[in-house]
Amino acid sequence: MKLGITRLDFLRGSIANLATTAASPSWAADAIAQLAPRPAERLEPSLLDLEFSIIEQFRPFDLLPESFTQVHEQFREAALRRFSRTGVQSDDDLAQMTLSPGRLRLTSSRAEPTLLRSETGPLAPYCTMALTMEASETGINEAGTVAAGLVQDAGNYVVASFENSGDPARGTVGIDVQVGGRKTRVASANADLAGAMQCAFAVNENYVTALVAKGADWVPLVQHRITDLLDLRDPAVLRQFRYGFGAGGAGTTVTIADVRAGYFGQAGIRDLHVICYSDGRPYIRNGKLYFTATQAGLSFFQAAHWGVWTLDLDEPHRVEQVATLFFERDGFVLGDHAGQIVANEREGGFHVAVSSWGDFAFKGVHVRYCRTFENILSGVHVLKSAKMSLPTDVSAWDPSMVRIGGRWYVGFVESPYQDPARGFNFHPALARSDRGGSLNRLNKVGADLSRDQTEGTILQRVGGRWYLLASDGVDRQYRVYDLSMKLLGFLKAPYGSNIPHPQVVPIFSRGQTTYMLITFEGTQYHETLLGYGTHGDLIIMRAAQTRRGSEFERR
Repeated sequence: MKLGITRLDFLRGSIANLATTAASPSWAADAIAQLAPRPAERLEPSLLDLEFSIIEQFRPFDLLPESFTQVHEQFREAALRRFSRTGVQSDDDLAQMTLSPGRLRLTSSRAEPTLLRSETGPLAPYCTMALTMEASETGINEAGTVAAGLVQDAGNYVVASFENSGDPARGTVGIDVQVGGRKTRVASANADLAGAMQCAFAVNENYVTALVAKGADWVPLVQHRITDLLDLRDPAVLRQFRYGFGAGGAGTTVTIADVRAGYFGQAGIRDLHVICYSDGRPYIRNGKLYFTATQAGLSFFQAAHWGVWTLDLDEPHRVEQVATLFFERDGFVLGDHAGQIVANEREGGFHVAVSSWGDFAFKGVHVRYCRTFENILSGVHVLKSAKMSLPTDVSAWDPSMVRIGGRWYVGFVESPYQDPARGFNFHPALARSDRGGSLNRLNKVGADLSRDQTEGTILQRVGGRWYLLASDGVDRQYRVYDLSMKLLGFLKAPYGSNIPHPQVVPIFSRGQTTYMLITFEGTQYHETLLGYGTHGDLIIMRAAQTRRGSEFERR
């Protein structure tokens, strides 16, 4: 039995009555047609009604984003005086330095490189230094060694070395760590350096990688995790280091044309989560949707970090990183990631929840929380966090937060174990506060214990109803639950590789709401050398269905 009548039903009936006395019956038919939703439009669609298809897929890759470049040395006249003061060499025999317009020439009498220390260093051990060399007059790479990395002094540094003994096709690339005057070559590889006019040093956590570029593509050649020799996660250690570069090789001259250094970008992005207000409204400014993403480093989970991005709603292929977030805890600065930022529209500032992947060592994961009034949607920030009080006694990650009817709801992933041999076991769960309660006092609503490879929890409102979404890596589909954790069905959307998170987002414009889904896939970057963790492509979908009006009250 149908109880009640919708506004559309009422208007249809009124117009039909008018049609019986109207001079032209076609007028009534036309009016009804105008009131009726278009075939793909719904007054209040269910999430299960939406049918998504891919509109964009691409790989955001950038070793050193321009917006996060701290050093750009183009070798003006003052550079020579500055480098003469800051140059270091283990034998105190500095290379001879000469400048030509926009070029620095280093002529060495020793095999060990002269390292030129800049005045700037990173706040966290997630950074890149990239050098562009100039070819010799013969068009062949100049003989000699080029080095780039982090330098404290002549006895303390970590650099990537690119050695050309005269035949660039038989070069050597190494990673050198010198601590207290004792040098260790922790890794090296033979490499064809012919035509490689750019080289780079990258550190993600303590993973150091040496790369070269031939054309537009960067290729990693050697990598080593240097934790046992030098732990750059310790802020007391890291603050002593500055970006540095240089050259060596007895009797050689190397010409450097450009030096850039700054915060590492990403080999790919994943774990996308839209920034929203506490009521769930997406955070949109100047036509751009703000979201967080895990920015893949050049190795496993610890090498990744967290960033804030924007997506141009008119041109979805235009995405841009606008902030980088690091977390200081347990005596280290880490790249914790996979979480959510909620803007507090009443009191200002932000609620930040993030997963403790920054020091993952198969000993558990938990959710961290902080409340901040910094403008974390722009620039570089190091935040202090505390363990979030979730109602679980096992590991947890992928938090999603929203305030509904005076209660906080928090979706998250529970994980009984993460084991190198057995693998990972994880499933979605939901908690909520009492009415008027806070994020510090949550009670468990339920969990789907039938799943063991399901993560990426997202709380989202569609058609006036709230849902918890999660991604099932076994059945390869997006699961849809209500707020009692009852399974309702499955999202109609392409499911790619890895375990892509189902970040559905309603976009209101010109009286109509469209639905997007932003997610990722699992293509790795040079997995043979770097291992798992360097994914993935950004995937943007749009639903065929729309709705009239907005999902949220306009403010």
